[in-house]
Amino acid sequence: MAFKTIDNFDFKGKTVLVRVDINCPIDPETNEFLDTRRVRIHTKTIKELSDKGGKVVVLAHQGRPGSEYDFTSLEKHAEELSKHTGNGVKYIPDVIGPTAQAAIKAMQDGDIIVLENVRFLAEELLKRPSDVQANTHFVKTLAPLADYFVCDAFATAHRSQPSIVGFTEVLPSCAGRVMQEEVEVMAKVLESNKKPAIYIAGGAKVKSSLRVIKTFLEYGVMDKILTSGLVASVFLSAKGYDIPGKDYIDNYETHLKTAKELLAEYSTQIEIPMDLALDKQGKRFEVALSEMPLPYKVADIGNGTIGRYKYIIENAGTIIANGPAGVFEEAAFEKGTMEIVKSIAEADAFSVVGGGHIAIAIVKAGLEDKITHISTGGGACITHLAGIKLWALDALERAAQKEVKND
Repeated sequence: MAFKTIDNFDFKGKTVLVRVDINCPIDPETNEFLDTRRVRIHTKTIKELSDKGGKVVVLAHQGRPGSEYDFTSLEKHAEELSKHTGNGVKYIPDVIGPTAQAAIKAMQDGDIIVLENVRFLAEELLKRPSDVQANTHFVKTLAPLADYFVCDAFATAHRSQPSIVGFTEVLPSCAGRVMQEEVEVMAKVLESNKKPAIYIAGGAKVKSSLRVIKTFLEYGVMDKILTSGLVASVFLSAKGYDIPGKDYIDNYETHLKTAKELLAEYSTQIEIPMDLALDKQGKRFEVALSEMPLPYKVADIGNGTIGRYKYIIENAGTIIANGPAGVFEEAAFEKGTMEIVKSIAEADAFSVVGGGHIAIAIVKAGLEDKITHISTGGGACITHLAGIKLWALDALERAAQKEVKND
């Protein structure tokens, strides 16, 4: 492993900045967490650092500016961490100001504090190289108060932000247990020779999905691609069908061009829906592609497509899945997603599922123990598997190399 882990350092009596990703989906109506899996998983790193005598300063985010319902403080996250660590976790309503600095300086061995949402800082939203991020006010303020930096935020590892890559430039750094486990599992996926290998691409992240599909097919990593969600809408449009959804997709024409190119070269490997479920005044209304266009929102794949996809999944040797098949949060349109995750669980395959909504669906179906690995991050997981360097891993590897030279 090219980066250091928690095993490489002695944390007793040391102040440790640990970046985790405990960003949780929130119910827009109740403001309660829909799923706290990430909090539970990151507990292992946070508790281990505390048990080893470290003064643990948790850096994390929730949502992003502009979001109406989930761009919130981390007070509830701190409460949730307290439940799982068994330690009293203190929430500090500040990131780099006097309150945060005083709280860090007053810590005793084993203490755990959670600073405020790092995305409340404008600097955290700027994507720049590590050496530039190291010169932000954010890093320059907190780094002198700490002895070590632990990056455990695999789900955000594909983002070049100060809290992810800035501290590795100025502090002895290592990966936390979540980051370590994710990288080890991804290595096993890439080494897997169980065929056929399929990638199930759903959800709304069209740009990243197309990039990953292109890489998987060019390098022969995947034998089949099953599309759904907005990803499928772009491919269907590329095939000439009049599918609504353009308004939900940024840079639509660019993505349409990419989809056309992929279909021209890999038409037999890319599966697109044969029917769709539309949202007709809140009710499921299934139609064949030949019936399109219709003035209703596409909300799921249809029964014919579900049957076709299930057959492919159940006969697969390696499965990678990311993103739901439709608006699965609504009971009328959960069928595609739920049937897909059930098929993944039933398959005799090495299966890796990205984080986010499809992970929630698996938990909802009670199938967590039937999946080889449920990643904490969808985007980071698929980006890494596609061979695209993750910013966090690059920063951790360079930090390890720097420390070796200094030794």
